[in-house]
This record gives sequence, C-alpha cells and structure tokens, in this order.
Amino acid sequence: MRTFTYQAKDSSTGKIAKATVQAESENAAAKLLIAQGFVPLDIKEVDENGSMMDRLTGRITTKDKIVFTRQLATLIGAGLPLTQSLHTVMEQTENKRLQGVVSDIIGSVEGGKSLSESFSKHTEVFDKVFLALIAAGEASGTLDDSLRRVAAQQEKDAAIMSKIKGALTYPIIVLVVIFGVMGFMFFTVVPQVEKLYHDLKKPLPLLTQIMVNMADFLIHFWWIALIIAGAGIYFLRQYLKTESGIRALDLFKLNVPLFGQLFRKLYMARLARTGQTLLATGVAMLDMLRITSEAVNNTMISKSIDHAAEKVKGGKALSDALQPEDYIMPLVPQMIRIGEQSGKIDEMMGKTAQVYEDELDEQIKTISTLIEPVLMVVLAVVAGGMVGAILFPIYSLVNGINV
Repeated sequence: MRTFTYQAKDSSTGKIAKATVQAESENAAAKLLIAQGFVPLDIKEVDENGSMMDRLTGRITTKDKIVFTRQLATLIGAGLPLTQSLHTVMEQTENKRLQGVVSDIIGSVEGGKSLSESFSKHTEVFDKVFLALIAAGEASGTLDDSLRRVAAQQEKDAAIMSKIKGALTYPIIVLVVIFGVMGFMFFTVVPQVEKLYHDLKKPLPLLTQIMVNMADFLIHFWWIALIIAGAGIYFLRQYLKTESGIRALDLFKLNVPLFGQLFRKLYMARLARTGQTLLATGVAMLDMLRITSEAVNNTMISKSIDHAAEKVKGGKALSDALQPEDYIMPLVPQMIRIGEQSGKIDEMMGKTAQVYEDELDEQIKTISTLIEPVLMVVLAVVAGGMVGAILFPIYSLVNGINV
C-alpha cells in the first residue's frame, strides 16, 4: 500500500477536505475517494522516507497518544461512526507522523479490516497493551470504555516516569558541575602550578604530579581520550542491546543501592496497573499475564511472570503462582488472593497499583531530599581535594622561601 495526500470536494457539503489515503495506485486512491462521496481535486504520492528533519522531529510522544486516545473514546462514546470519529481525530491531530498513522488506519478500516487489526500494523506506535485492549473492546462492544482505560494507563505510566526523571535531574546537574570544576582546574590552574615549580627548580608533590600528568595527557592527547570515551560508550550501548546486556542492566536496576527499591516498586505498580486494565476489559487471565510480562519492561520480572503463567495454566491460582517467584513483592500475591476470594481480582490489582504508586511518590521525595546533601558533600570533596592538591604545594613553596 502507498500513501497519497489529496485535496477533494465533499459532494454533500461542498467543503474542501485535505488528508491522506492508502491505496495501491493514484487511480485506486481516486476511486476510493469517489466511493466515499468526494470529488478528487489533487492527489500526490507521499515520500515514505521523508526528509531527515521530518524523521528527527516527527516523534510521536506519549502525550500525543493520550490526547488521540481520549478524543477517539469521546467521539465513539457519543455515537459517531468509527470512520467519522477517526477522520475527526486526524483533523484535530497536530503531529504530522501521527496523522499519517491514523490515515493508514482509516484506509485499513474502510478496506474491511477490524480496528484492532488496523492498529496492529503500527506496533512501533501502539504497544501490546493498547492493541489487546482495543481487541477486547471490539469483542465486548465497549470500545469507548477500553480506549478510556488505555488512556488512563498511559497517563499513570507517564506521570510515574516523569517523577523519576525529575528526581534524577538534580544529580545529573551536580555531576556536570563536578566535571566542569575538574576541567577548569586541569586546563587552567594545574599548568600554572607546574610552571611555577619548574621555574623554581623544585620537585612537585606526588598528588600534584599525578594531576599534572593527567592534565598534560588531556591537553596534548585529547583526541585519544575522545576516541577511548567514544569507543567505550559505543561498545557499552551495543552490549546493552544484546540479551546478556539487557539482562545485566535489568538485574542492576533491581539491586542498585538507593534506587533498587524504587525500580522494584515501579515494576510492581506497572504489573498491577496493566493487569487491572486488561482484566477489567475482559482479557483472559493467561493473555493478561503474557501481555503484562512484556509491558513491565524488565526481563527478570518478565521471567517471574512467565513462570507464574505456566503454573496458572496447570491449574494453580494466580496468587499461589506468584507467591514464590523472585522479584515479585509480597503485597502483590496477597492482594490478588483477596481478589480471588471476593471475585474482584481486577479491583484488587488496581488497589495494589495505587499502593505502589503512592509509595513511589514518597520514596522519590525521600531520595530527592537525601541525595542533595550527599551530592554536595561529593562536590565539596572533589573540588576541595583538587584545590588542596594545588594550594598545598604553593603553601609549601612560600614557607620554603620564608625560611
């Protein structure tokens, strides 16, 4: 299928419409527009690759997807036909790339495919949780409700990630300041100290000599340092794309001091919230576990969920299946057990997610409060150590001259 932009006159209203359409050829696109009650005025094929700038700036953000999902849910809930709802949302969407995706979905729906099948052609934009909820909503006749649930799920995930990124902003700024101080000392002050000692024909103290050697290397062989740093970053990124690298990073996240418990609660909140959303929409238990396993985005947690799914398939209750699994925090199976007894597993998973989301908020605030004085001490030690390594030899020289 190729993509075409068009200008066409609506036969019923006389208005000029501008949008995109999917078709095998320009003639096929014209026939499709005529069948929809439009008079084609101009049809042009879209370059799928686009410019480099378009590819760099055409990212579809989580906010774009949330707005799109909520608008579509509102229109469908108001009783508008599906294709009309999609056309309306596409016209209101400002993101050009998302407009193209919605246009392709419209073409697919008008070609006779279901909405879930049409969305599944764009897995780079819509994740498996989104697709599963759309399919469940279509099957149960509650598509608008499913869309609202997936929008709420996206909003909660985005809010949590925003808070975590906010907590990490201050440490990053302090680290930049530390490296800035070190760079200033290395490239401006240290060479002056070396020159002073050289003029007086005095030997440098050991710590100062080490700093001088490092500064000399960076000044004269900075390109080697850049190559080493670039190669290190490149190979690290390549390693983190391998299975063993992904597993190592996921394990590190779960056990890293200070942040380990934060990541564990994040994954438990994601597990419980995704499970609640899927079960409430009518997704089967095993399908819920399979999708949730991928949605948590941590291979170690996913492995525990997959093990639990095998036990559930063998007839065990979900709470009993999750209880002994590594990295599944105790509250999750405990709350699910209550849900199993009351027949409200989805509701209890929602409450579990809320508990962990509240705990995450508190822990992020605590970490933010604790990390500030710790980083200030680190900054003081690094800067003070470098200043001491420079001032101490100068002080020694002054004393030697006075004597």
